[in-house]
Formats: sequence, C-alpha cells, structure tokens
Amino acid sequence: MSSDGQRGLLLVVSSPSGAGKTTLCGRLRREFPMIEFSVSYTTRAPRAGERHGIDYYFVDPERFSEMLARDELAESALVHGNSYGTSAARVHSAIHEGRDLLFDVDFQGGRQLKARFPADVVRIYVLPPSLGELEHRLRARATDAPEVIERRLRAARDELQHYEEYDYVIVNDDLDRAYEALRAVYLAERQRCSRQRRAAEAVLSGQGYLLVSPGMVAP
Repeated sequence: MSSDGQRGLLLVVSSPSGAGKTTLCGRLRREFPMIEFSVSYTTRAPRAGERHGIDYYFVDPERFSEMLARDELAESALVHGNSYGTSAARVHSAIHEGRDLLFDVDFQGGRQLKARFPADVVRIYVLPPSLGELEHRLRARATDAPEVIERRLRAARDELQHYEEYDYVIVNDDLDRAYEALRAVYLAERQRCSRQRRAAEAVLSGQGYLLVSPGMVAP
C-alpha cells in the first residue's frame, strides 16, 4: 500500500482513431507526470519510430498465447488482426502502491479492466464532433492508405456504439476545452471519497495530512 494509504487510479481513455485521444492523454501526462502510461503487449510489428518497452512490448503470437494461458494479462483484445494486452502484475502493483495508470485501450479492454478492477477503473470516451470531421482528420494526417482509412471509419462506427459503457464522454470539438474536461475528470476522481478515506480518518484522529501533489496526500 502507498505511504498515504491511497489506491492507484486506473484511467481508461478510448476513442476512434483520429478523435484526438493521444494528444489529450499526452497533455495530461505532461501536466501530471505522476500518471504512468500503461504499456501494452502486442503481436503487431513496430511502426516507424516505435520503441520496445516504451510504446509497446512487441512479442510474437506464441508468447502472447502463453501469457493468456497463464492468466498474466488483465485485459486482451484482437484489433485489426493483431492481439493486444496489459500486464496484470503491473496493474495490481500500481493499485496497491498508489500509482495512477493511464490506459489507451478500446472498449473491449476497458470493459475487461472494469470487470476485474471495478473500484479502481474510470472510463472516459473521447468523441469527434462528427463522423465527417473524423474522416477529414484521418485523411489530413496522410499516414494511412485509403483502404486503411476506410477500415478505420467502419471500425469507428462500431466503436461509437459502446459509448454508454463509459463513465464520462468528452467531445473533442475544441482541443483546449476537451483537455480541460479530461483534466477535471482526473482531479475529481482523485478526490472521490473512496480514495480519500485514509486522509479523512487521519484528520479525524488529530494526526492531519499535508497535500503534496494533486490528488496525493502524505502524513
């Protein structure tokens, strides 16, 4: 358990490709460097510039299957023909050491994490202002072939059907406004009663707690 008795927060952020999730999450981590990014395992090949252990843990299908069989993954999903998963051991240690983890997973991963860690997971879905704007963003960034863009758009329509499973929905029609909403959710969830019980009990006992960083307290 962390020195202040708080459990870590598991922040799951999902969105269709092109909705701005990566930009928003990057900005959140720059402002709150105590938030750790949960690096997933994947069977897909690295893209240009991606680094093993930083962006993903790149493993072959046989290794991934072994991890599944040993129940070493907190969540897993098959996306566009490739497998993705999160280390269960790392999630457990983060929760009990009071470290916050940020997850970039789809609705399948978010659903599994919520089922396994119901008291610790907060799910946020980032929406584009419209499907037309989403298509414009995907084509404007010019990183994918036309057939890949069409596949992403079809996947987006399916993924959007699951927004009601999430605790919060943020429409990214303006980046600054969307970020302020994401920031507010993180700070509010950090102050939830269930995560501040140790602090409240210390105050009532006369010991008192000192705020040392957003959402973190210490004796």
